[in-house]
Amino acid sequence: MYDLIIRNARILDGDGGETAGAVAVRDGRIAAVVPQGGEFDAGAREDIDAAGLALAPGFIDIHTHDDTNVIRQPAMLPKLSQGVTTVVVGNCGISASPVRLRGEPPDPMNLLGDAGHFVYPRFADYRNAVDTARPAVNVAALVGHTALRQNHMDRLDREASDAEIAAMRAELDDALSCGALGLSTGLAYASAFSSSTDEVKALAEVLDAHGGVYTTHLRTEFDGILDALDEAFEIGRHARSPVIVSHLKCAGAGNWGRSREVIPRLENAAGRHPVGCDCYPYSASSSTLDLKQVTDEFDILITWSTPHPEEAGRKLADIAAGWGVPMLDAARRLQPAGAVYFGMDENDVRHILAHPLTMVGSDGLPNDPLPHPRLWGAFPRVLGHYSRDVGLFPLAEAVRKMTGLSADRFGLTDRGRIRAGHCADLVLFDPDRIRDVASFGDPQQAADGIRGVWVNGVLSYRDKTATGLRAGRFLPRQTDVRTTFNAQQENSHV
Repeated sequence: MYDLIIRNARILDGDGGETAGAVAVRDGRIAAVVPQGGEFDAGAREDIDAAGLALAPGFIDIHTHDDTNVIRQPAMLPKLSQGVTTVVVGNCGISASPVRLRGEPPDPMNLLGDAGHFVYPRFADYRNAVDTARPAVNVAALVGHTALRQNHMDRLDREASDAEIAAMRAELDDALSCGALGLSTGLAYASAFSSSTDEVKALAEVLDAHGGVYTTHLRTEFDGILDALDEAFEIGRHARSPVIVSHLKCAGAGNWGRSREVIPRLENAAGRHPVGCDCYPYSASSSTLDLKQVTDEFDILITWSTPHPEEAGRKLADIAAGWGVPMLDAARRLQPAGAVYFGMDENDVRHILAHPLTMVGSDGLPNDPLPHPRLWGAFPRVLGHYSRDVGLFPLAEAVRKMTGLSADRFGLTDRGRIRAGHCADLVLFDPDRIRDVASFGDPQQAADGIRGVWVNGVLSYRDKTATGLRAGRFLPRQTDVRTTFNAQQENSHV
């Protein structure tokens, strides 16, 4: 007897393939897959007729900042409602663990919560807390470079000393031994910008013994992006670690159109070393309010401000005009604050998103009171807007970018595919109706077209309603990432 059979489905397998058929689930895993017209050797406790709807592996959001939310808000509705069954946390150099604060978290670690939310001094503490919370989605974690820096340095506006690097290396090694996926950096932020390439190389060396991955928010995504890419590839080659460039973009009006230079640089590096990237499907970014990014060349929307919460939802230019001060002075007065920057060109977004090396990641900020709509809408937007409406790539390729490719990049060997023996993370959706509903004006809205989401074989979401059953778990690194990364690289036709 099976626990579940889903029949008459349009099966998108996670490798870019598509068939009509049925899937059987037993004990949290896919027990069998049969073509249309085939029969199983037993019945099921629940038998669902998909009636031609699309059945895909659960989506893997490889770029999130859900570190503390998977524990504090384990229902994880923003992700579950768009078909996400696994989140990768600890991106951009900021992670909830291992962290020992000496006051408030430094920017941008404050994106993850306030000081009271950083209660995991060792990575093992965080892993145990996730399993205790039992969130509705699976959780895999990177270790943040900035988190390590603030543990061992008296101030962050300088390069680390040899002794500090040694202490960070030991802590990273401990985290990797406890199942961390790898190391992330956020070199564009003031809390890490002063670190040298050699500092990051020395830390990244630890990845080699564990087969971990190096992910990076580049030192700049503006004019100097090509040099920043080269730095990332140099670090990866030195550490003998695969490289993932986080939320690859050409930021700033003066940078628009440069994806024609960025993509060849990525492809060239990928020909010599395991390299990939992720991208969110919007031409606006979101983070803390950065004085270096204040400009009148594009709109900047304030999403929160500690001293002036009443200004959330207004454009920085309008706030400055109302106060009768220059935009930079207004930005200083608002800090600490968050912002959405409408600083990308749509053609660049499409060029990067369509590339075979590119995965999908939301980069959503769950603690933002007015979050960028990517938090609730990134994956349906790729499937509905970019695949179906724009025709940027076939539906099966869109699914590969958020399932099989992602699983291989992060060494999640039994996720990301509809295949016998794999974990039964599944999403059933209507390819004709799926769309992102979340908008910049009203961002906290569930997507249309998601009919059912199963996490480890447990029905967790159906027709815009969570079932209340939470079956997620912590996912430790399962293999040397270089093995699965290289296999996927060969299949990406670069």
